[in-house]
Amino acid sequence: MPRILVLHGPNLNLLGTREPEIYGYTTLDDINTMIAARAAEAGIETAFYQSNHEGDLVDAIQQANHKFDFIIFNAAAFTHYSIAIRDAIAAIDVPVIEVHLSNIHQREEFRHTSVLAPVAMGQICGLGVESYLAALEAIIYKLNRAE
Repeated sequence: MPRILVLHGPNLNLLGTREPEIYGYTTLDDINTMIAARAAEAGIETAFYQSNHEGDLVDAIQQANHKFDFIIFNAAAFTHYSIAIRDAIAAIDVPVIEVHLSNIHQREEFRHTSVLAPVAMGQICGLGVESYLAALEAIIYKLNRAE
């Protein structure tokens, strides 16, 4: 059974209450439940992890190597400056899809650059919760094509 790790970065534990005009009212648990339900329909096992700490996310990425088939990752603020996370993604053999709830390219200038994008399989942003679900659908498509 294919396995997907869904990683959530800093402050995403506050979804539903944090700046709802930008991030909406959906909680992190809601997002994880939606992903798990759709993945189960497709015969995919999921695991979820959220941390506000850069090193913990680096550890999770490294530990995912050879244990997961894909990673869906919202690195949040770390997207824009974490070379440690970028290097962890580059060091593993697991494809990573970078996701963001908001469109980082329409926001403050400092959010326009992702240091993760060059080592990610792809980036999906600006679709709200559907950014995660679009990443999952892309993975389902790729897995079905590989069969």
